[in-house]
Amino acid sequence: MSRPTFYITTPIFYPNGVPHIGHAYTAIASDVIARFHRLDGKDVFFLTGTDEHGQKMQQTAEKEGITPLELATKNSQAFKDLWATLNISYDDYIRTTEERHHAASQAIWNRMVEKGDIYLDSYSGWYSVRQEAFFDEKETTVGEDGVRREPLGSPVEWVEEESYFFRLSAYGDKLLAHYQAKPGFILPAERRNEVASFVKSGLRDLSISRTTFDWGVPVPNDPKHIMYVWVDALTNYITAAGYPEQSAERWKYWPADIHMIGKDIVRFHAVYWPAFLMSADIELPKRVFAHGFLFNRGEKMSKSVGNVVDPFELVAKYGLDAMRYYFLREVSFGSDGSYNHEAIVNRINADLANDLGNLAQRSLSMVAKNCDGQVPTPGELSAEDSAILSAADALLETSRKAMDDQAIHQMLNAVWQVVADANRYFAGQEPWALRKTDPARMDTVLYVTIEVVRQVAILAQPVMPASSEKLLDLLALHAEGRSFEQLGSYGRLVPGTALPPPEGVFPRYVEKDEGAA
Repeated sequence: MSRPTFYITTPIFYPNGVPHIGHAYTAIASDVIARFHRLDGKDVFFLTGTDEHGQKMQQTAEKEGITPLELATKNSQAFKDLWATLNISYDDYIRTTEERHHAASQAIWNRMVEKGDIYLDSYSGWYSVRQEAFFDEKETTVGEDGVRREPLGSPVEWVEEESYFFRLSAYGDKLLAHYQAKPGFILPAERRNEVASFVKSGLRDLSISRTTFDWGVPVPNDPKHIMYVWVDALTNYITAAGYPEQSAERWKYWPADIHMIGKDIVRFHAVYWPAFLMSADIELPKRVFAHGFLFNRGEKMSKSVGNVVDPFELVAKYGLDAMRYYFLREVSFGSDGSYNHEAIVNRINADLANDLGNLAQRSLSMVAKNCDGQVPTPGELSAEDSAILSAADALLETSRKAMDDQAIHQMLNAVWQVVADANRYFAGQEPWALRKTDPARMDTVLYVTIEVVRQVAILAQPVMPASSEKLLDLLALHAEGRSFEQLGSYGRLVPGTALPPPEGVFPRYVEKDEGAA
């Protein structure tokens, strides 16, 4: 029987500069979701990559005295290097300069032409090179410096040129009907409301080609026109699935289950993209999830303020798994979040070192000393034993429900609630005292505790792959014993299994000057 498929994409990132923490956040969240569904038995396809065309790339390359392709190749490698550092388990990395992508972009363009949705006219309006987007005059404001800017703050310039247009105005009602029929198409709900409100206010036809520069995918049969970068960029999601060959092996993954994006590009993904797909008679993705921004101590990151954080440095400072855990536990996924050194250290020391780390270390050390280093044999279970085991057994269902809505923080809250309960259970049962008075009961308490640790470690794998692997190694679980299929009573630890000597998995974070004192 074939496994159910699951297709998740990150946005394709713009490599006119090096990646920052916002890029890392999107990639880590997408990776957690991909890993979760792999562990849950699905055939997962996880796509990421770089969006390498457009005027901004051409201008940046000219400033650096290199070709746009050289710039794209250099910076695309910086993203790949970061993904390797962040342990991102992608299945394909697409670059929009690839031949397969040019073919797919021209194919969807031709389908929209055949539908009668593309026509030639002339364009005049305000254009932001940084956003690669056109803006109505009413969306722009002139600052005290006399510069006109779009809502996110980048300067706009007046552009007049011949352009191909897409009949976006013909799709307003169809889009609204789709949002209504499928309320989960755009999440979180406040993004859906924003998008619906934008569409209700009336859609104008969209300029989808440029003639003033030549770095991009040529328009079929009219190569002096270059496709508007968003037509080309958005098409990457079907390029990777094999489009236009719908008999391609990967086409089984389309429609995508989730396009994971930042909230600043929701309009392109939830208005333009579905309209293009409707025009080309291609099935729409199931969901566009637009997450919030990360702020450094509550401030938006910007080079001018000097608070841009290098994700490589964060990993070096706190450790990869600790950083992945912090960002996904601390912030309600979908909302904006803030981070600072103290909060990261608190999560590392409280949740990881104290709660999970301590529980695993104390229970496994007692097993090593008092049970010949083997999984102990439990006796009859007390009400307390059964209660904590039931709580652990229920985690998979709770986690699936949370992850169905991409509520990664809710899944982690549920898992760490059981970790807290298990710590209380362990302290309340006092196995160190039972060692003298009732060794058989001590065996049961230790068994129940490490069985809870087993289930927590399996569920923590998507967020902290390397640390969870170490923890599961300490429980002597083979590779096939680490999937979600083994959760609950089905995969209980086998008494008598020899365990390796226990080691600490989650070190405390110690301030450097504190360590030198």
